[in-house]
Amino acid sequence: MLVAADKFKGSLTAVQVAERVTAGLRRVVPDLDVVTLPVADGGDGTVAAAVAAGFERRETTVTGPLGEPVTAAFALRGTTAVVEMAEASGLQLLPPGVFAPLTATTYGSGELLRAALDAGATTLVFGVGGSATTDGGAGMLAALGARFLDASGEPVGPGGAPLVDLATADLSGLDPRFAEVDLILASDVDNPLTGPKGAPAVYGPQKGASPEDVRTLDAALAHYATVLEKAIGARAAEAAVAPGAGGAGGIGYGALILGASFRPGIELMLEVLGFAPALEKATLVITGEGSLDEQTLHGKAPAGVAAAARAAGKEVVAVCGRLALAPEALGAAGIRRAYPLADLEPDPATSMANAGPLLEDVAAAIARDFLL
Repeated sequence: MLVAADKFKGSLTAVQVAERVTAGLRRVVPDLDVVTLPVADGGDGTVAAAVAAGFERRETTVTGPLGEPVTAAFALRGTTAVVEMAEASGLQLLPPGVFAPLTATTYGSGELLRAALDAGATTLVFGVGGSATTDGGAGMLAALGARFLDASGEPVGPGGAPLVDLATADLSGLDPRFAEVDLILASDVDNPLTGPKGAPAVYGPQKGASPEDVRTLDAALAHYATVLEKAIGARAAEAAVAPGAGGAGGIGYGALILGASFRPGIELMLEVLGFAPALEKATLVITGEGSLDEQTLHGKAPAGVAAAARAAGKEVVAVCGRLALAPEALGAAGIRRAYPLADLEPDPATSMANAGPLLEDVAAAIARDFLL
């Protein structure tokens, strides 16, 4: 039995999901052999999943999205580091009800990447998602040695909106180690930097951006890409429309400017976490996340787990808080059946508050349905 589920956002971490599912299964089959492999798709929870898979957790102090110091972690095993931008620049670092869509910075994400290099990493898996920011990765690049100046030669302010005043970009001071390392952008989105499907339009509102803010940010990021094109040539324009550029408020664009290669987050994380060898021994795979919905089918962790398991001829069931997919869609994704907590507790607030015990109950139901 292999439990490879993502977090239930707002309720349980991926590690806690694995623990609760295991407890529920063993309630019915006490001596059941269960292998747990908490998974993530590159967004928040990615470092925790890597640590659960045997990576070492390293902590450092970096600049948070509002400019304040925060403690951020990355994961290291040998010369491979898993760096999660949400640790340094994530929405979860903002005070409740506080948003800063125009001025939140990714500076700390650059500091976190530098800390991983200082620790000896030569392969950097850069997971992006869950950001508080829409600055196109300008803050990150600045932390790594780039200079972004206005017409008077002063550094532009933090965040996406001040980039409208950008006059010159100088990338000659970027940390030279990026020419030697393997930087991999792990993201579950393939949006470009700007436009109707770009970072401000699609993801700005969830970071507190008003329609006017979205227009401001889109214009500022388009101008930023134009100035970068003047500085480093056509590859800046190519990166702006490349898949993944719009990830995490455009930090994907900054990573591509650094020379990153783009990989779907869950596909890459399954490799890094050692999913294939764990899958070989499994007879049944349990995956899941808080909400199984249309988004799940587009690069989220359960879809990636199910696809890999189906390719190996393994049966997959899913656990979730709420289910918004028809049985046909689940089947097409490789999931035989889903077990939502909402079937046991229809009130969302109560379900989230009691997600742990409810998850044990649904896992016990899976054991009765598939193992007895």
